[in-house]
Amino acid sequence: MNFQTKIYLAPMEGITTYVYRNAQAAVYGRLDKYFTPFLEPHEKRSFKKRELQEILPENNRGLYVVPQILTNRAEGFLELAESLRNYGYREMNLNLGCPSRTVVSKGKGAGFLAFPEELNRFLDTVFSGLAAAASDMRVSVKTRAGMESPEEFLRLLEIFNQYPLEELIVHPRVQKDYYNNRPNLAVYRLAQQKSRAPVCYNGDLFTRKDLEDFCAEFPEADRIMLGRGVIRDPGIAADRMTEEEAAERFRRFHGMVLEGYKGWNMGDRNVLFKMKELWFYQIRQFEGAEKLAKRIKKAQTLAEYEVAVSGLLG
Repeated sequence: MNFQTKIYLAPMEGITTYVYRNAQAAVYGRLDKYFTPFLEPHEKRSFKKRELQEILPENNRGLYVVPQILTNRAEGFLELAESLRNYGYREMNLNLGCPSRTVVSKGKGAGFLAFPEELNRFLDTVFSGLAAAASDMRVSVKTRAGMESPEEFLRLLEIFNQYPLEELIVHPRVQKDYYNNRPNLAVYRLAQQKSRAPVCYNGDLFTRKDLEDFCAEFPEADRIMLGRGVIRDPGIAADRMTEEEAAERFRRFHGMVLEGYKGWNMGDRNVLFKMKELWFYQIRQFEGAEKLAKRIKKAQTLAEYEVAVSGLLG
């Protein structure tokens, strides 16, 4: 890595699976942390099959993986902490950033930010429960600036500062922004100045130049979470490569992901869907690839897809 800053992979539902994580790490070098797409507590406490596949140690060898939890129930969070600890995990992340209406309407994700006093009680119960159990499980938080206004962040920060968070990951938009407008860097600066926990930045760093420019503007930033930037270019934080090296590595990466999903035995159509979902982001790193992108999009079988991709990757 050329960057002194720690680089994390953000959770993206259906995309940053263990297949993707392992391929990215094998071809481009391990990132400092990989966050799983969110898990939710279940009444039966047992993990669903797909959730279990994501957290099994044998599917994440050599990677620092942090399960992300979506809930507003402290008891469910503590139950998951115990279950995850039994699988060898010592860190979990609370999702206070998801802006989806479906999630927010249930008071979860960014929706939880609308109820700061309830959030305070939630965190108090969680940390008191971990202390009572003498648990060594650490808790980090990924948050937005608020629901409606960035002014909400000051109160949220006061709450977060009451607890021994492993780190505070800040996506400096409010929920109503979704992924529109620009991240509010004043919110990030405030977090850097006032947070008792180490602060990680997340938001709109899509290219290597974006990453370099951000590090130049914020030399004190020692950790950054990337989502769409890594999906677009899985080598965004890797050592610099020649065009030939970059093309060869991407071919290898693509092949590993494709074979990994074929190994799920979920049928060609589902494998095709997974790969097309990745190309929505990946195509942006190829100049003049619009026609081939259309061929990938139109492919109805894996055979058609592989022909289309061979035209792009050579």
